[in-house]
Amino acid sequence: MRIATWNINSVRLRLPRALELLAAEQPDVLCLQEIKALADQFPARAFADAGYPHQAVSGMKGYNGVAVVSRLPIVETERCDFCTRADARHLAVRIAGGPELHNLYVPAGGDIPDPAANPKFAHKLEFLSELRVWFAAERNAGQPMILVGDLNIAPLETDVWSHKQLLDVVSHTPVEVEALSELQAGLGWLDAVRHRIPADQRLYTWWSYRARDWDVSDRGRRLDHVWVTPPLAGAVRHASVLRAARGWEKASDHVPVIVDLDLG
Repeated sequence: MRIATWNINSVRLRLPRALELLAAEQPDVLCLQEIKALADQFPARAFADAGYPHQAVSGMKGYNGVAVVSRLPIVETERCDFCTRADARHLAVRIAGGPELHNLYVPAGGDIPDPAANPKFAHKLEFLSELRVWFAAERNAGQPMILVGDLNIAPLETDVWSHKQLLDVVSHTPVEVEALSELQAGLGWLDAVRHRIPADQRLYTWWSYRARDWDVSDRGRRLDHVWVTPPLAGAVRHASVLRAARGWEKASDHVPVIVDLDLG
């Protein structure tokens, strides 16, 4: 089973790129974040015509939103709101004959890494805390599950272009990395991408639009992740990051991440 995840940064604007991705990479399941569309605005017909008729969408107007499109039948199992906000950041589906999949879009957190001075950063930390508590209460480590999405945190030193310079920059601060580590440890999630791409290798999935030449400066961060619970640890066969997608016409600032699982 091939799982792809991508913060598309507007599904309607970048629909042609999504269809090209499906044709080229042939994932069984594509998870999208930041679709920026209500469910009735989602281009369902275009995805169905491309061979992905099974869909689940949690959207909102102009912001956030997550969606799953699949060649395999899926059944929606959950959509949760955290921090008392209905802002379409979580969607879970069960894949026919396979595991449950959680698609997440963690809040970015603004620019100031101080929860007392920055409500957006406080929201991010609260979201991660509530998510950890929710998984501990509602799921267990013995369940085969996949977690994907834009988690908006680059945890490793090699997940950012400069560990030293980004220590006080939102997405790589110690408090965020600790919060993400606690979430990961809660159910013993395995970082499927780093399971196949060594942790000493620099790896990014996001490059700012502000860069004059993103490829030359290469000031990236690995914000997009795929995790699996312990029962699926042995199933991870391959992982890749489609760096070239950052150079596509009308590109998102994120690129797709793909993981292959052998589910027997």
